[in-house]
Amino acid sequence: MLVDSHCHLNYPGLVEDLPGVLARAAAAGISHMVCICSRLSEFDAVNAIAIEHENIFSTIGVHPHDSDAEDPVTLGDLLARAAGPKVIGIGETGLDFFYDKSPRDAQEANFRVHIKAAQETGLPLIVHTRDADQRTIEILTEEAANGAIPGIIHCFTAGAEVAKTALDLGFYISLSGIITFANAGDLREIAKTLPLERILVETDAPFLAPVPMRGKRNEPAFVAHTADFVAKMFAIAPEELARTTTENFFSAFAKAEMR
Repeated sequence: MLVDSHCHLNYPGLVEDLPGVLARAAAAGISHMVCICSRLSEFDAVNAIAIEHENIFSTIGVHPHDSDAEDPVTLGDLLARAAGPKVIGIGETGLDFFYDKSPRDAQEANFRVHIKAAQETGLPLIVHTRDADQRTIEILTEEAANGAIPGIIHCFTAGAEVAKTALDLGFYISLSGIITFANAGDLREIAKTLPLERILVETDAPFLAPVPMRGKRNEPAFVAHTADFVAKMFAIAPEELARTTTENFFSAFAKAEMR
């Protein structure tokens, strides 16, 4: 069985066909999914999906794109929602200097509040980082001086130094369908250096469908294609990759294992 460690089941393209999406995931061997929150205003919808389905979990967070879209998120906002029984992670959060949809100072302030929530709750921080390697490294390193940060670099596309920093901090690194893309050769070379015991797989659905589904709306069932590709990349059996990434998931998301 496999786990899709990061998807957006409440987004258009998936939510309208949720029973079908979940049936296809089950048929593909996907045992669990994490429905990721990217705005406070969508938390109730995200969490409702998790509450309704035993094998789906939720998170609480504000995406860097939305750092200034609503009132600034507070530590109290995050902690209150993180107490829910199906909420197993903080985020997604982080820095996106590629699109710069929010001012960088707002992104950084948002990121630091989420880090503090992860430190207080012990729930893993789910980090989005794009074209922001140096500041991501600096902020994580600075905040780690104040206490351990459990975490995951989601949809990993960063450089080797981000990977090293993340691993040094005890993070897990999640590989998405991007790893299967023809133009992702540099990413694959970095991914091959990662220890298997720190790897997760994800879809980021409805985005980034892997080869051979590229161009289609992504959904959790497609994580099986990414997992098969990653297994070949590491020259291991798909069953071993599935077992390892599932064990890693329940290690990274310890609150999920308690259910």
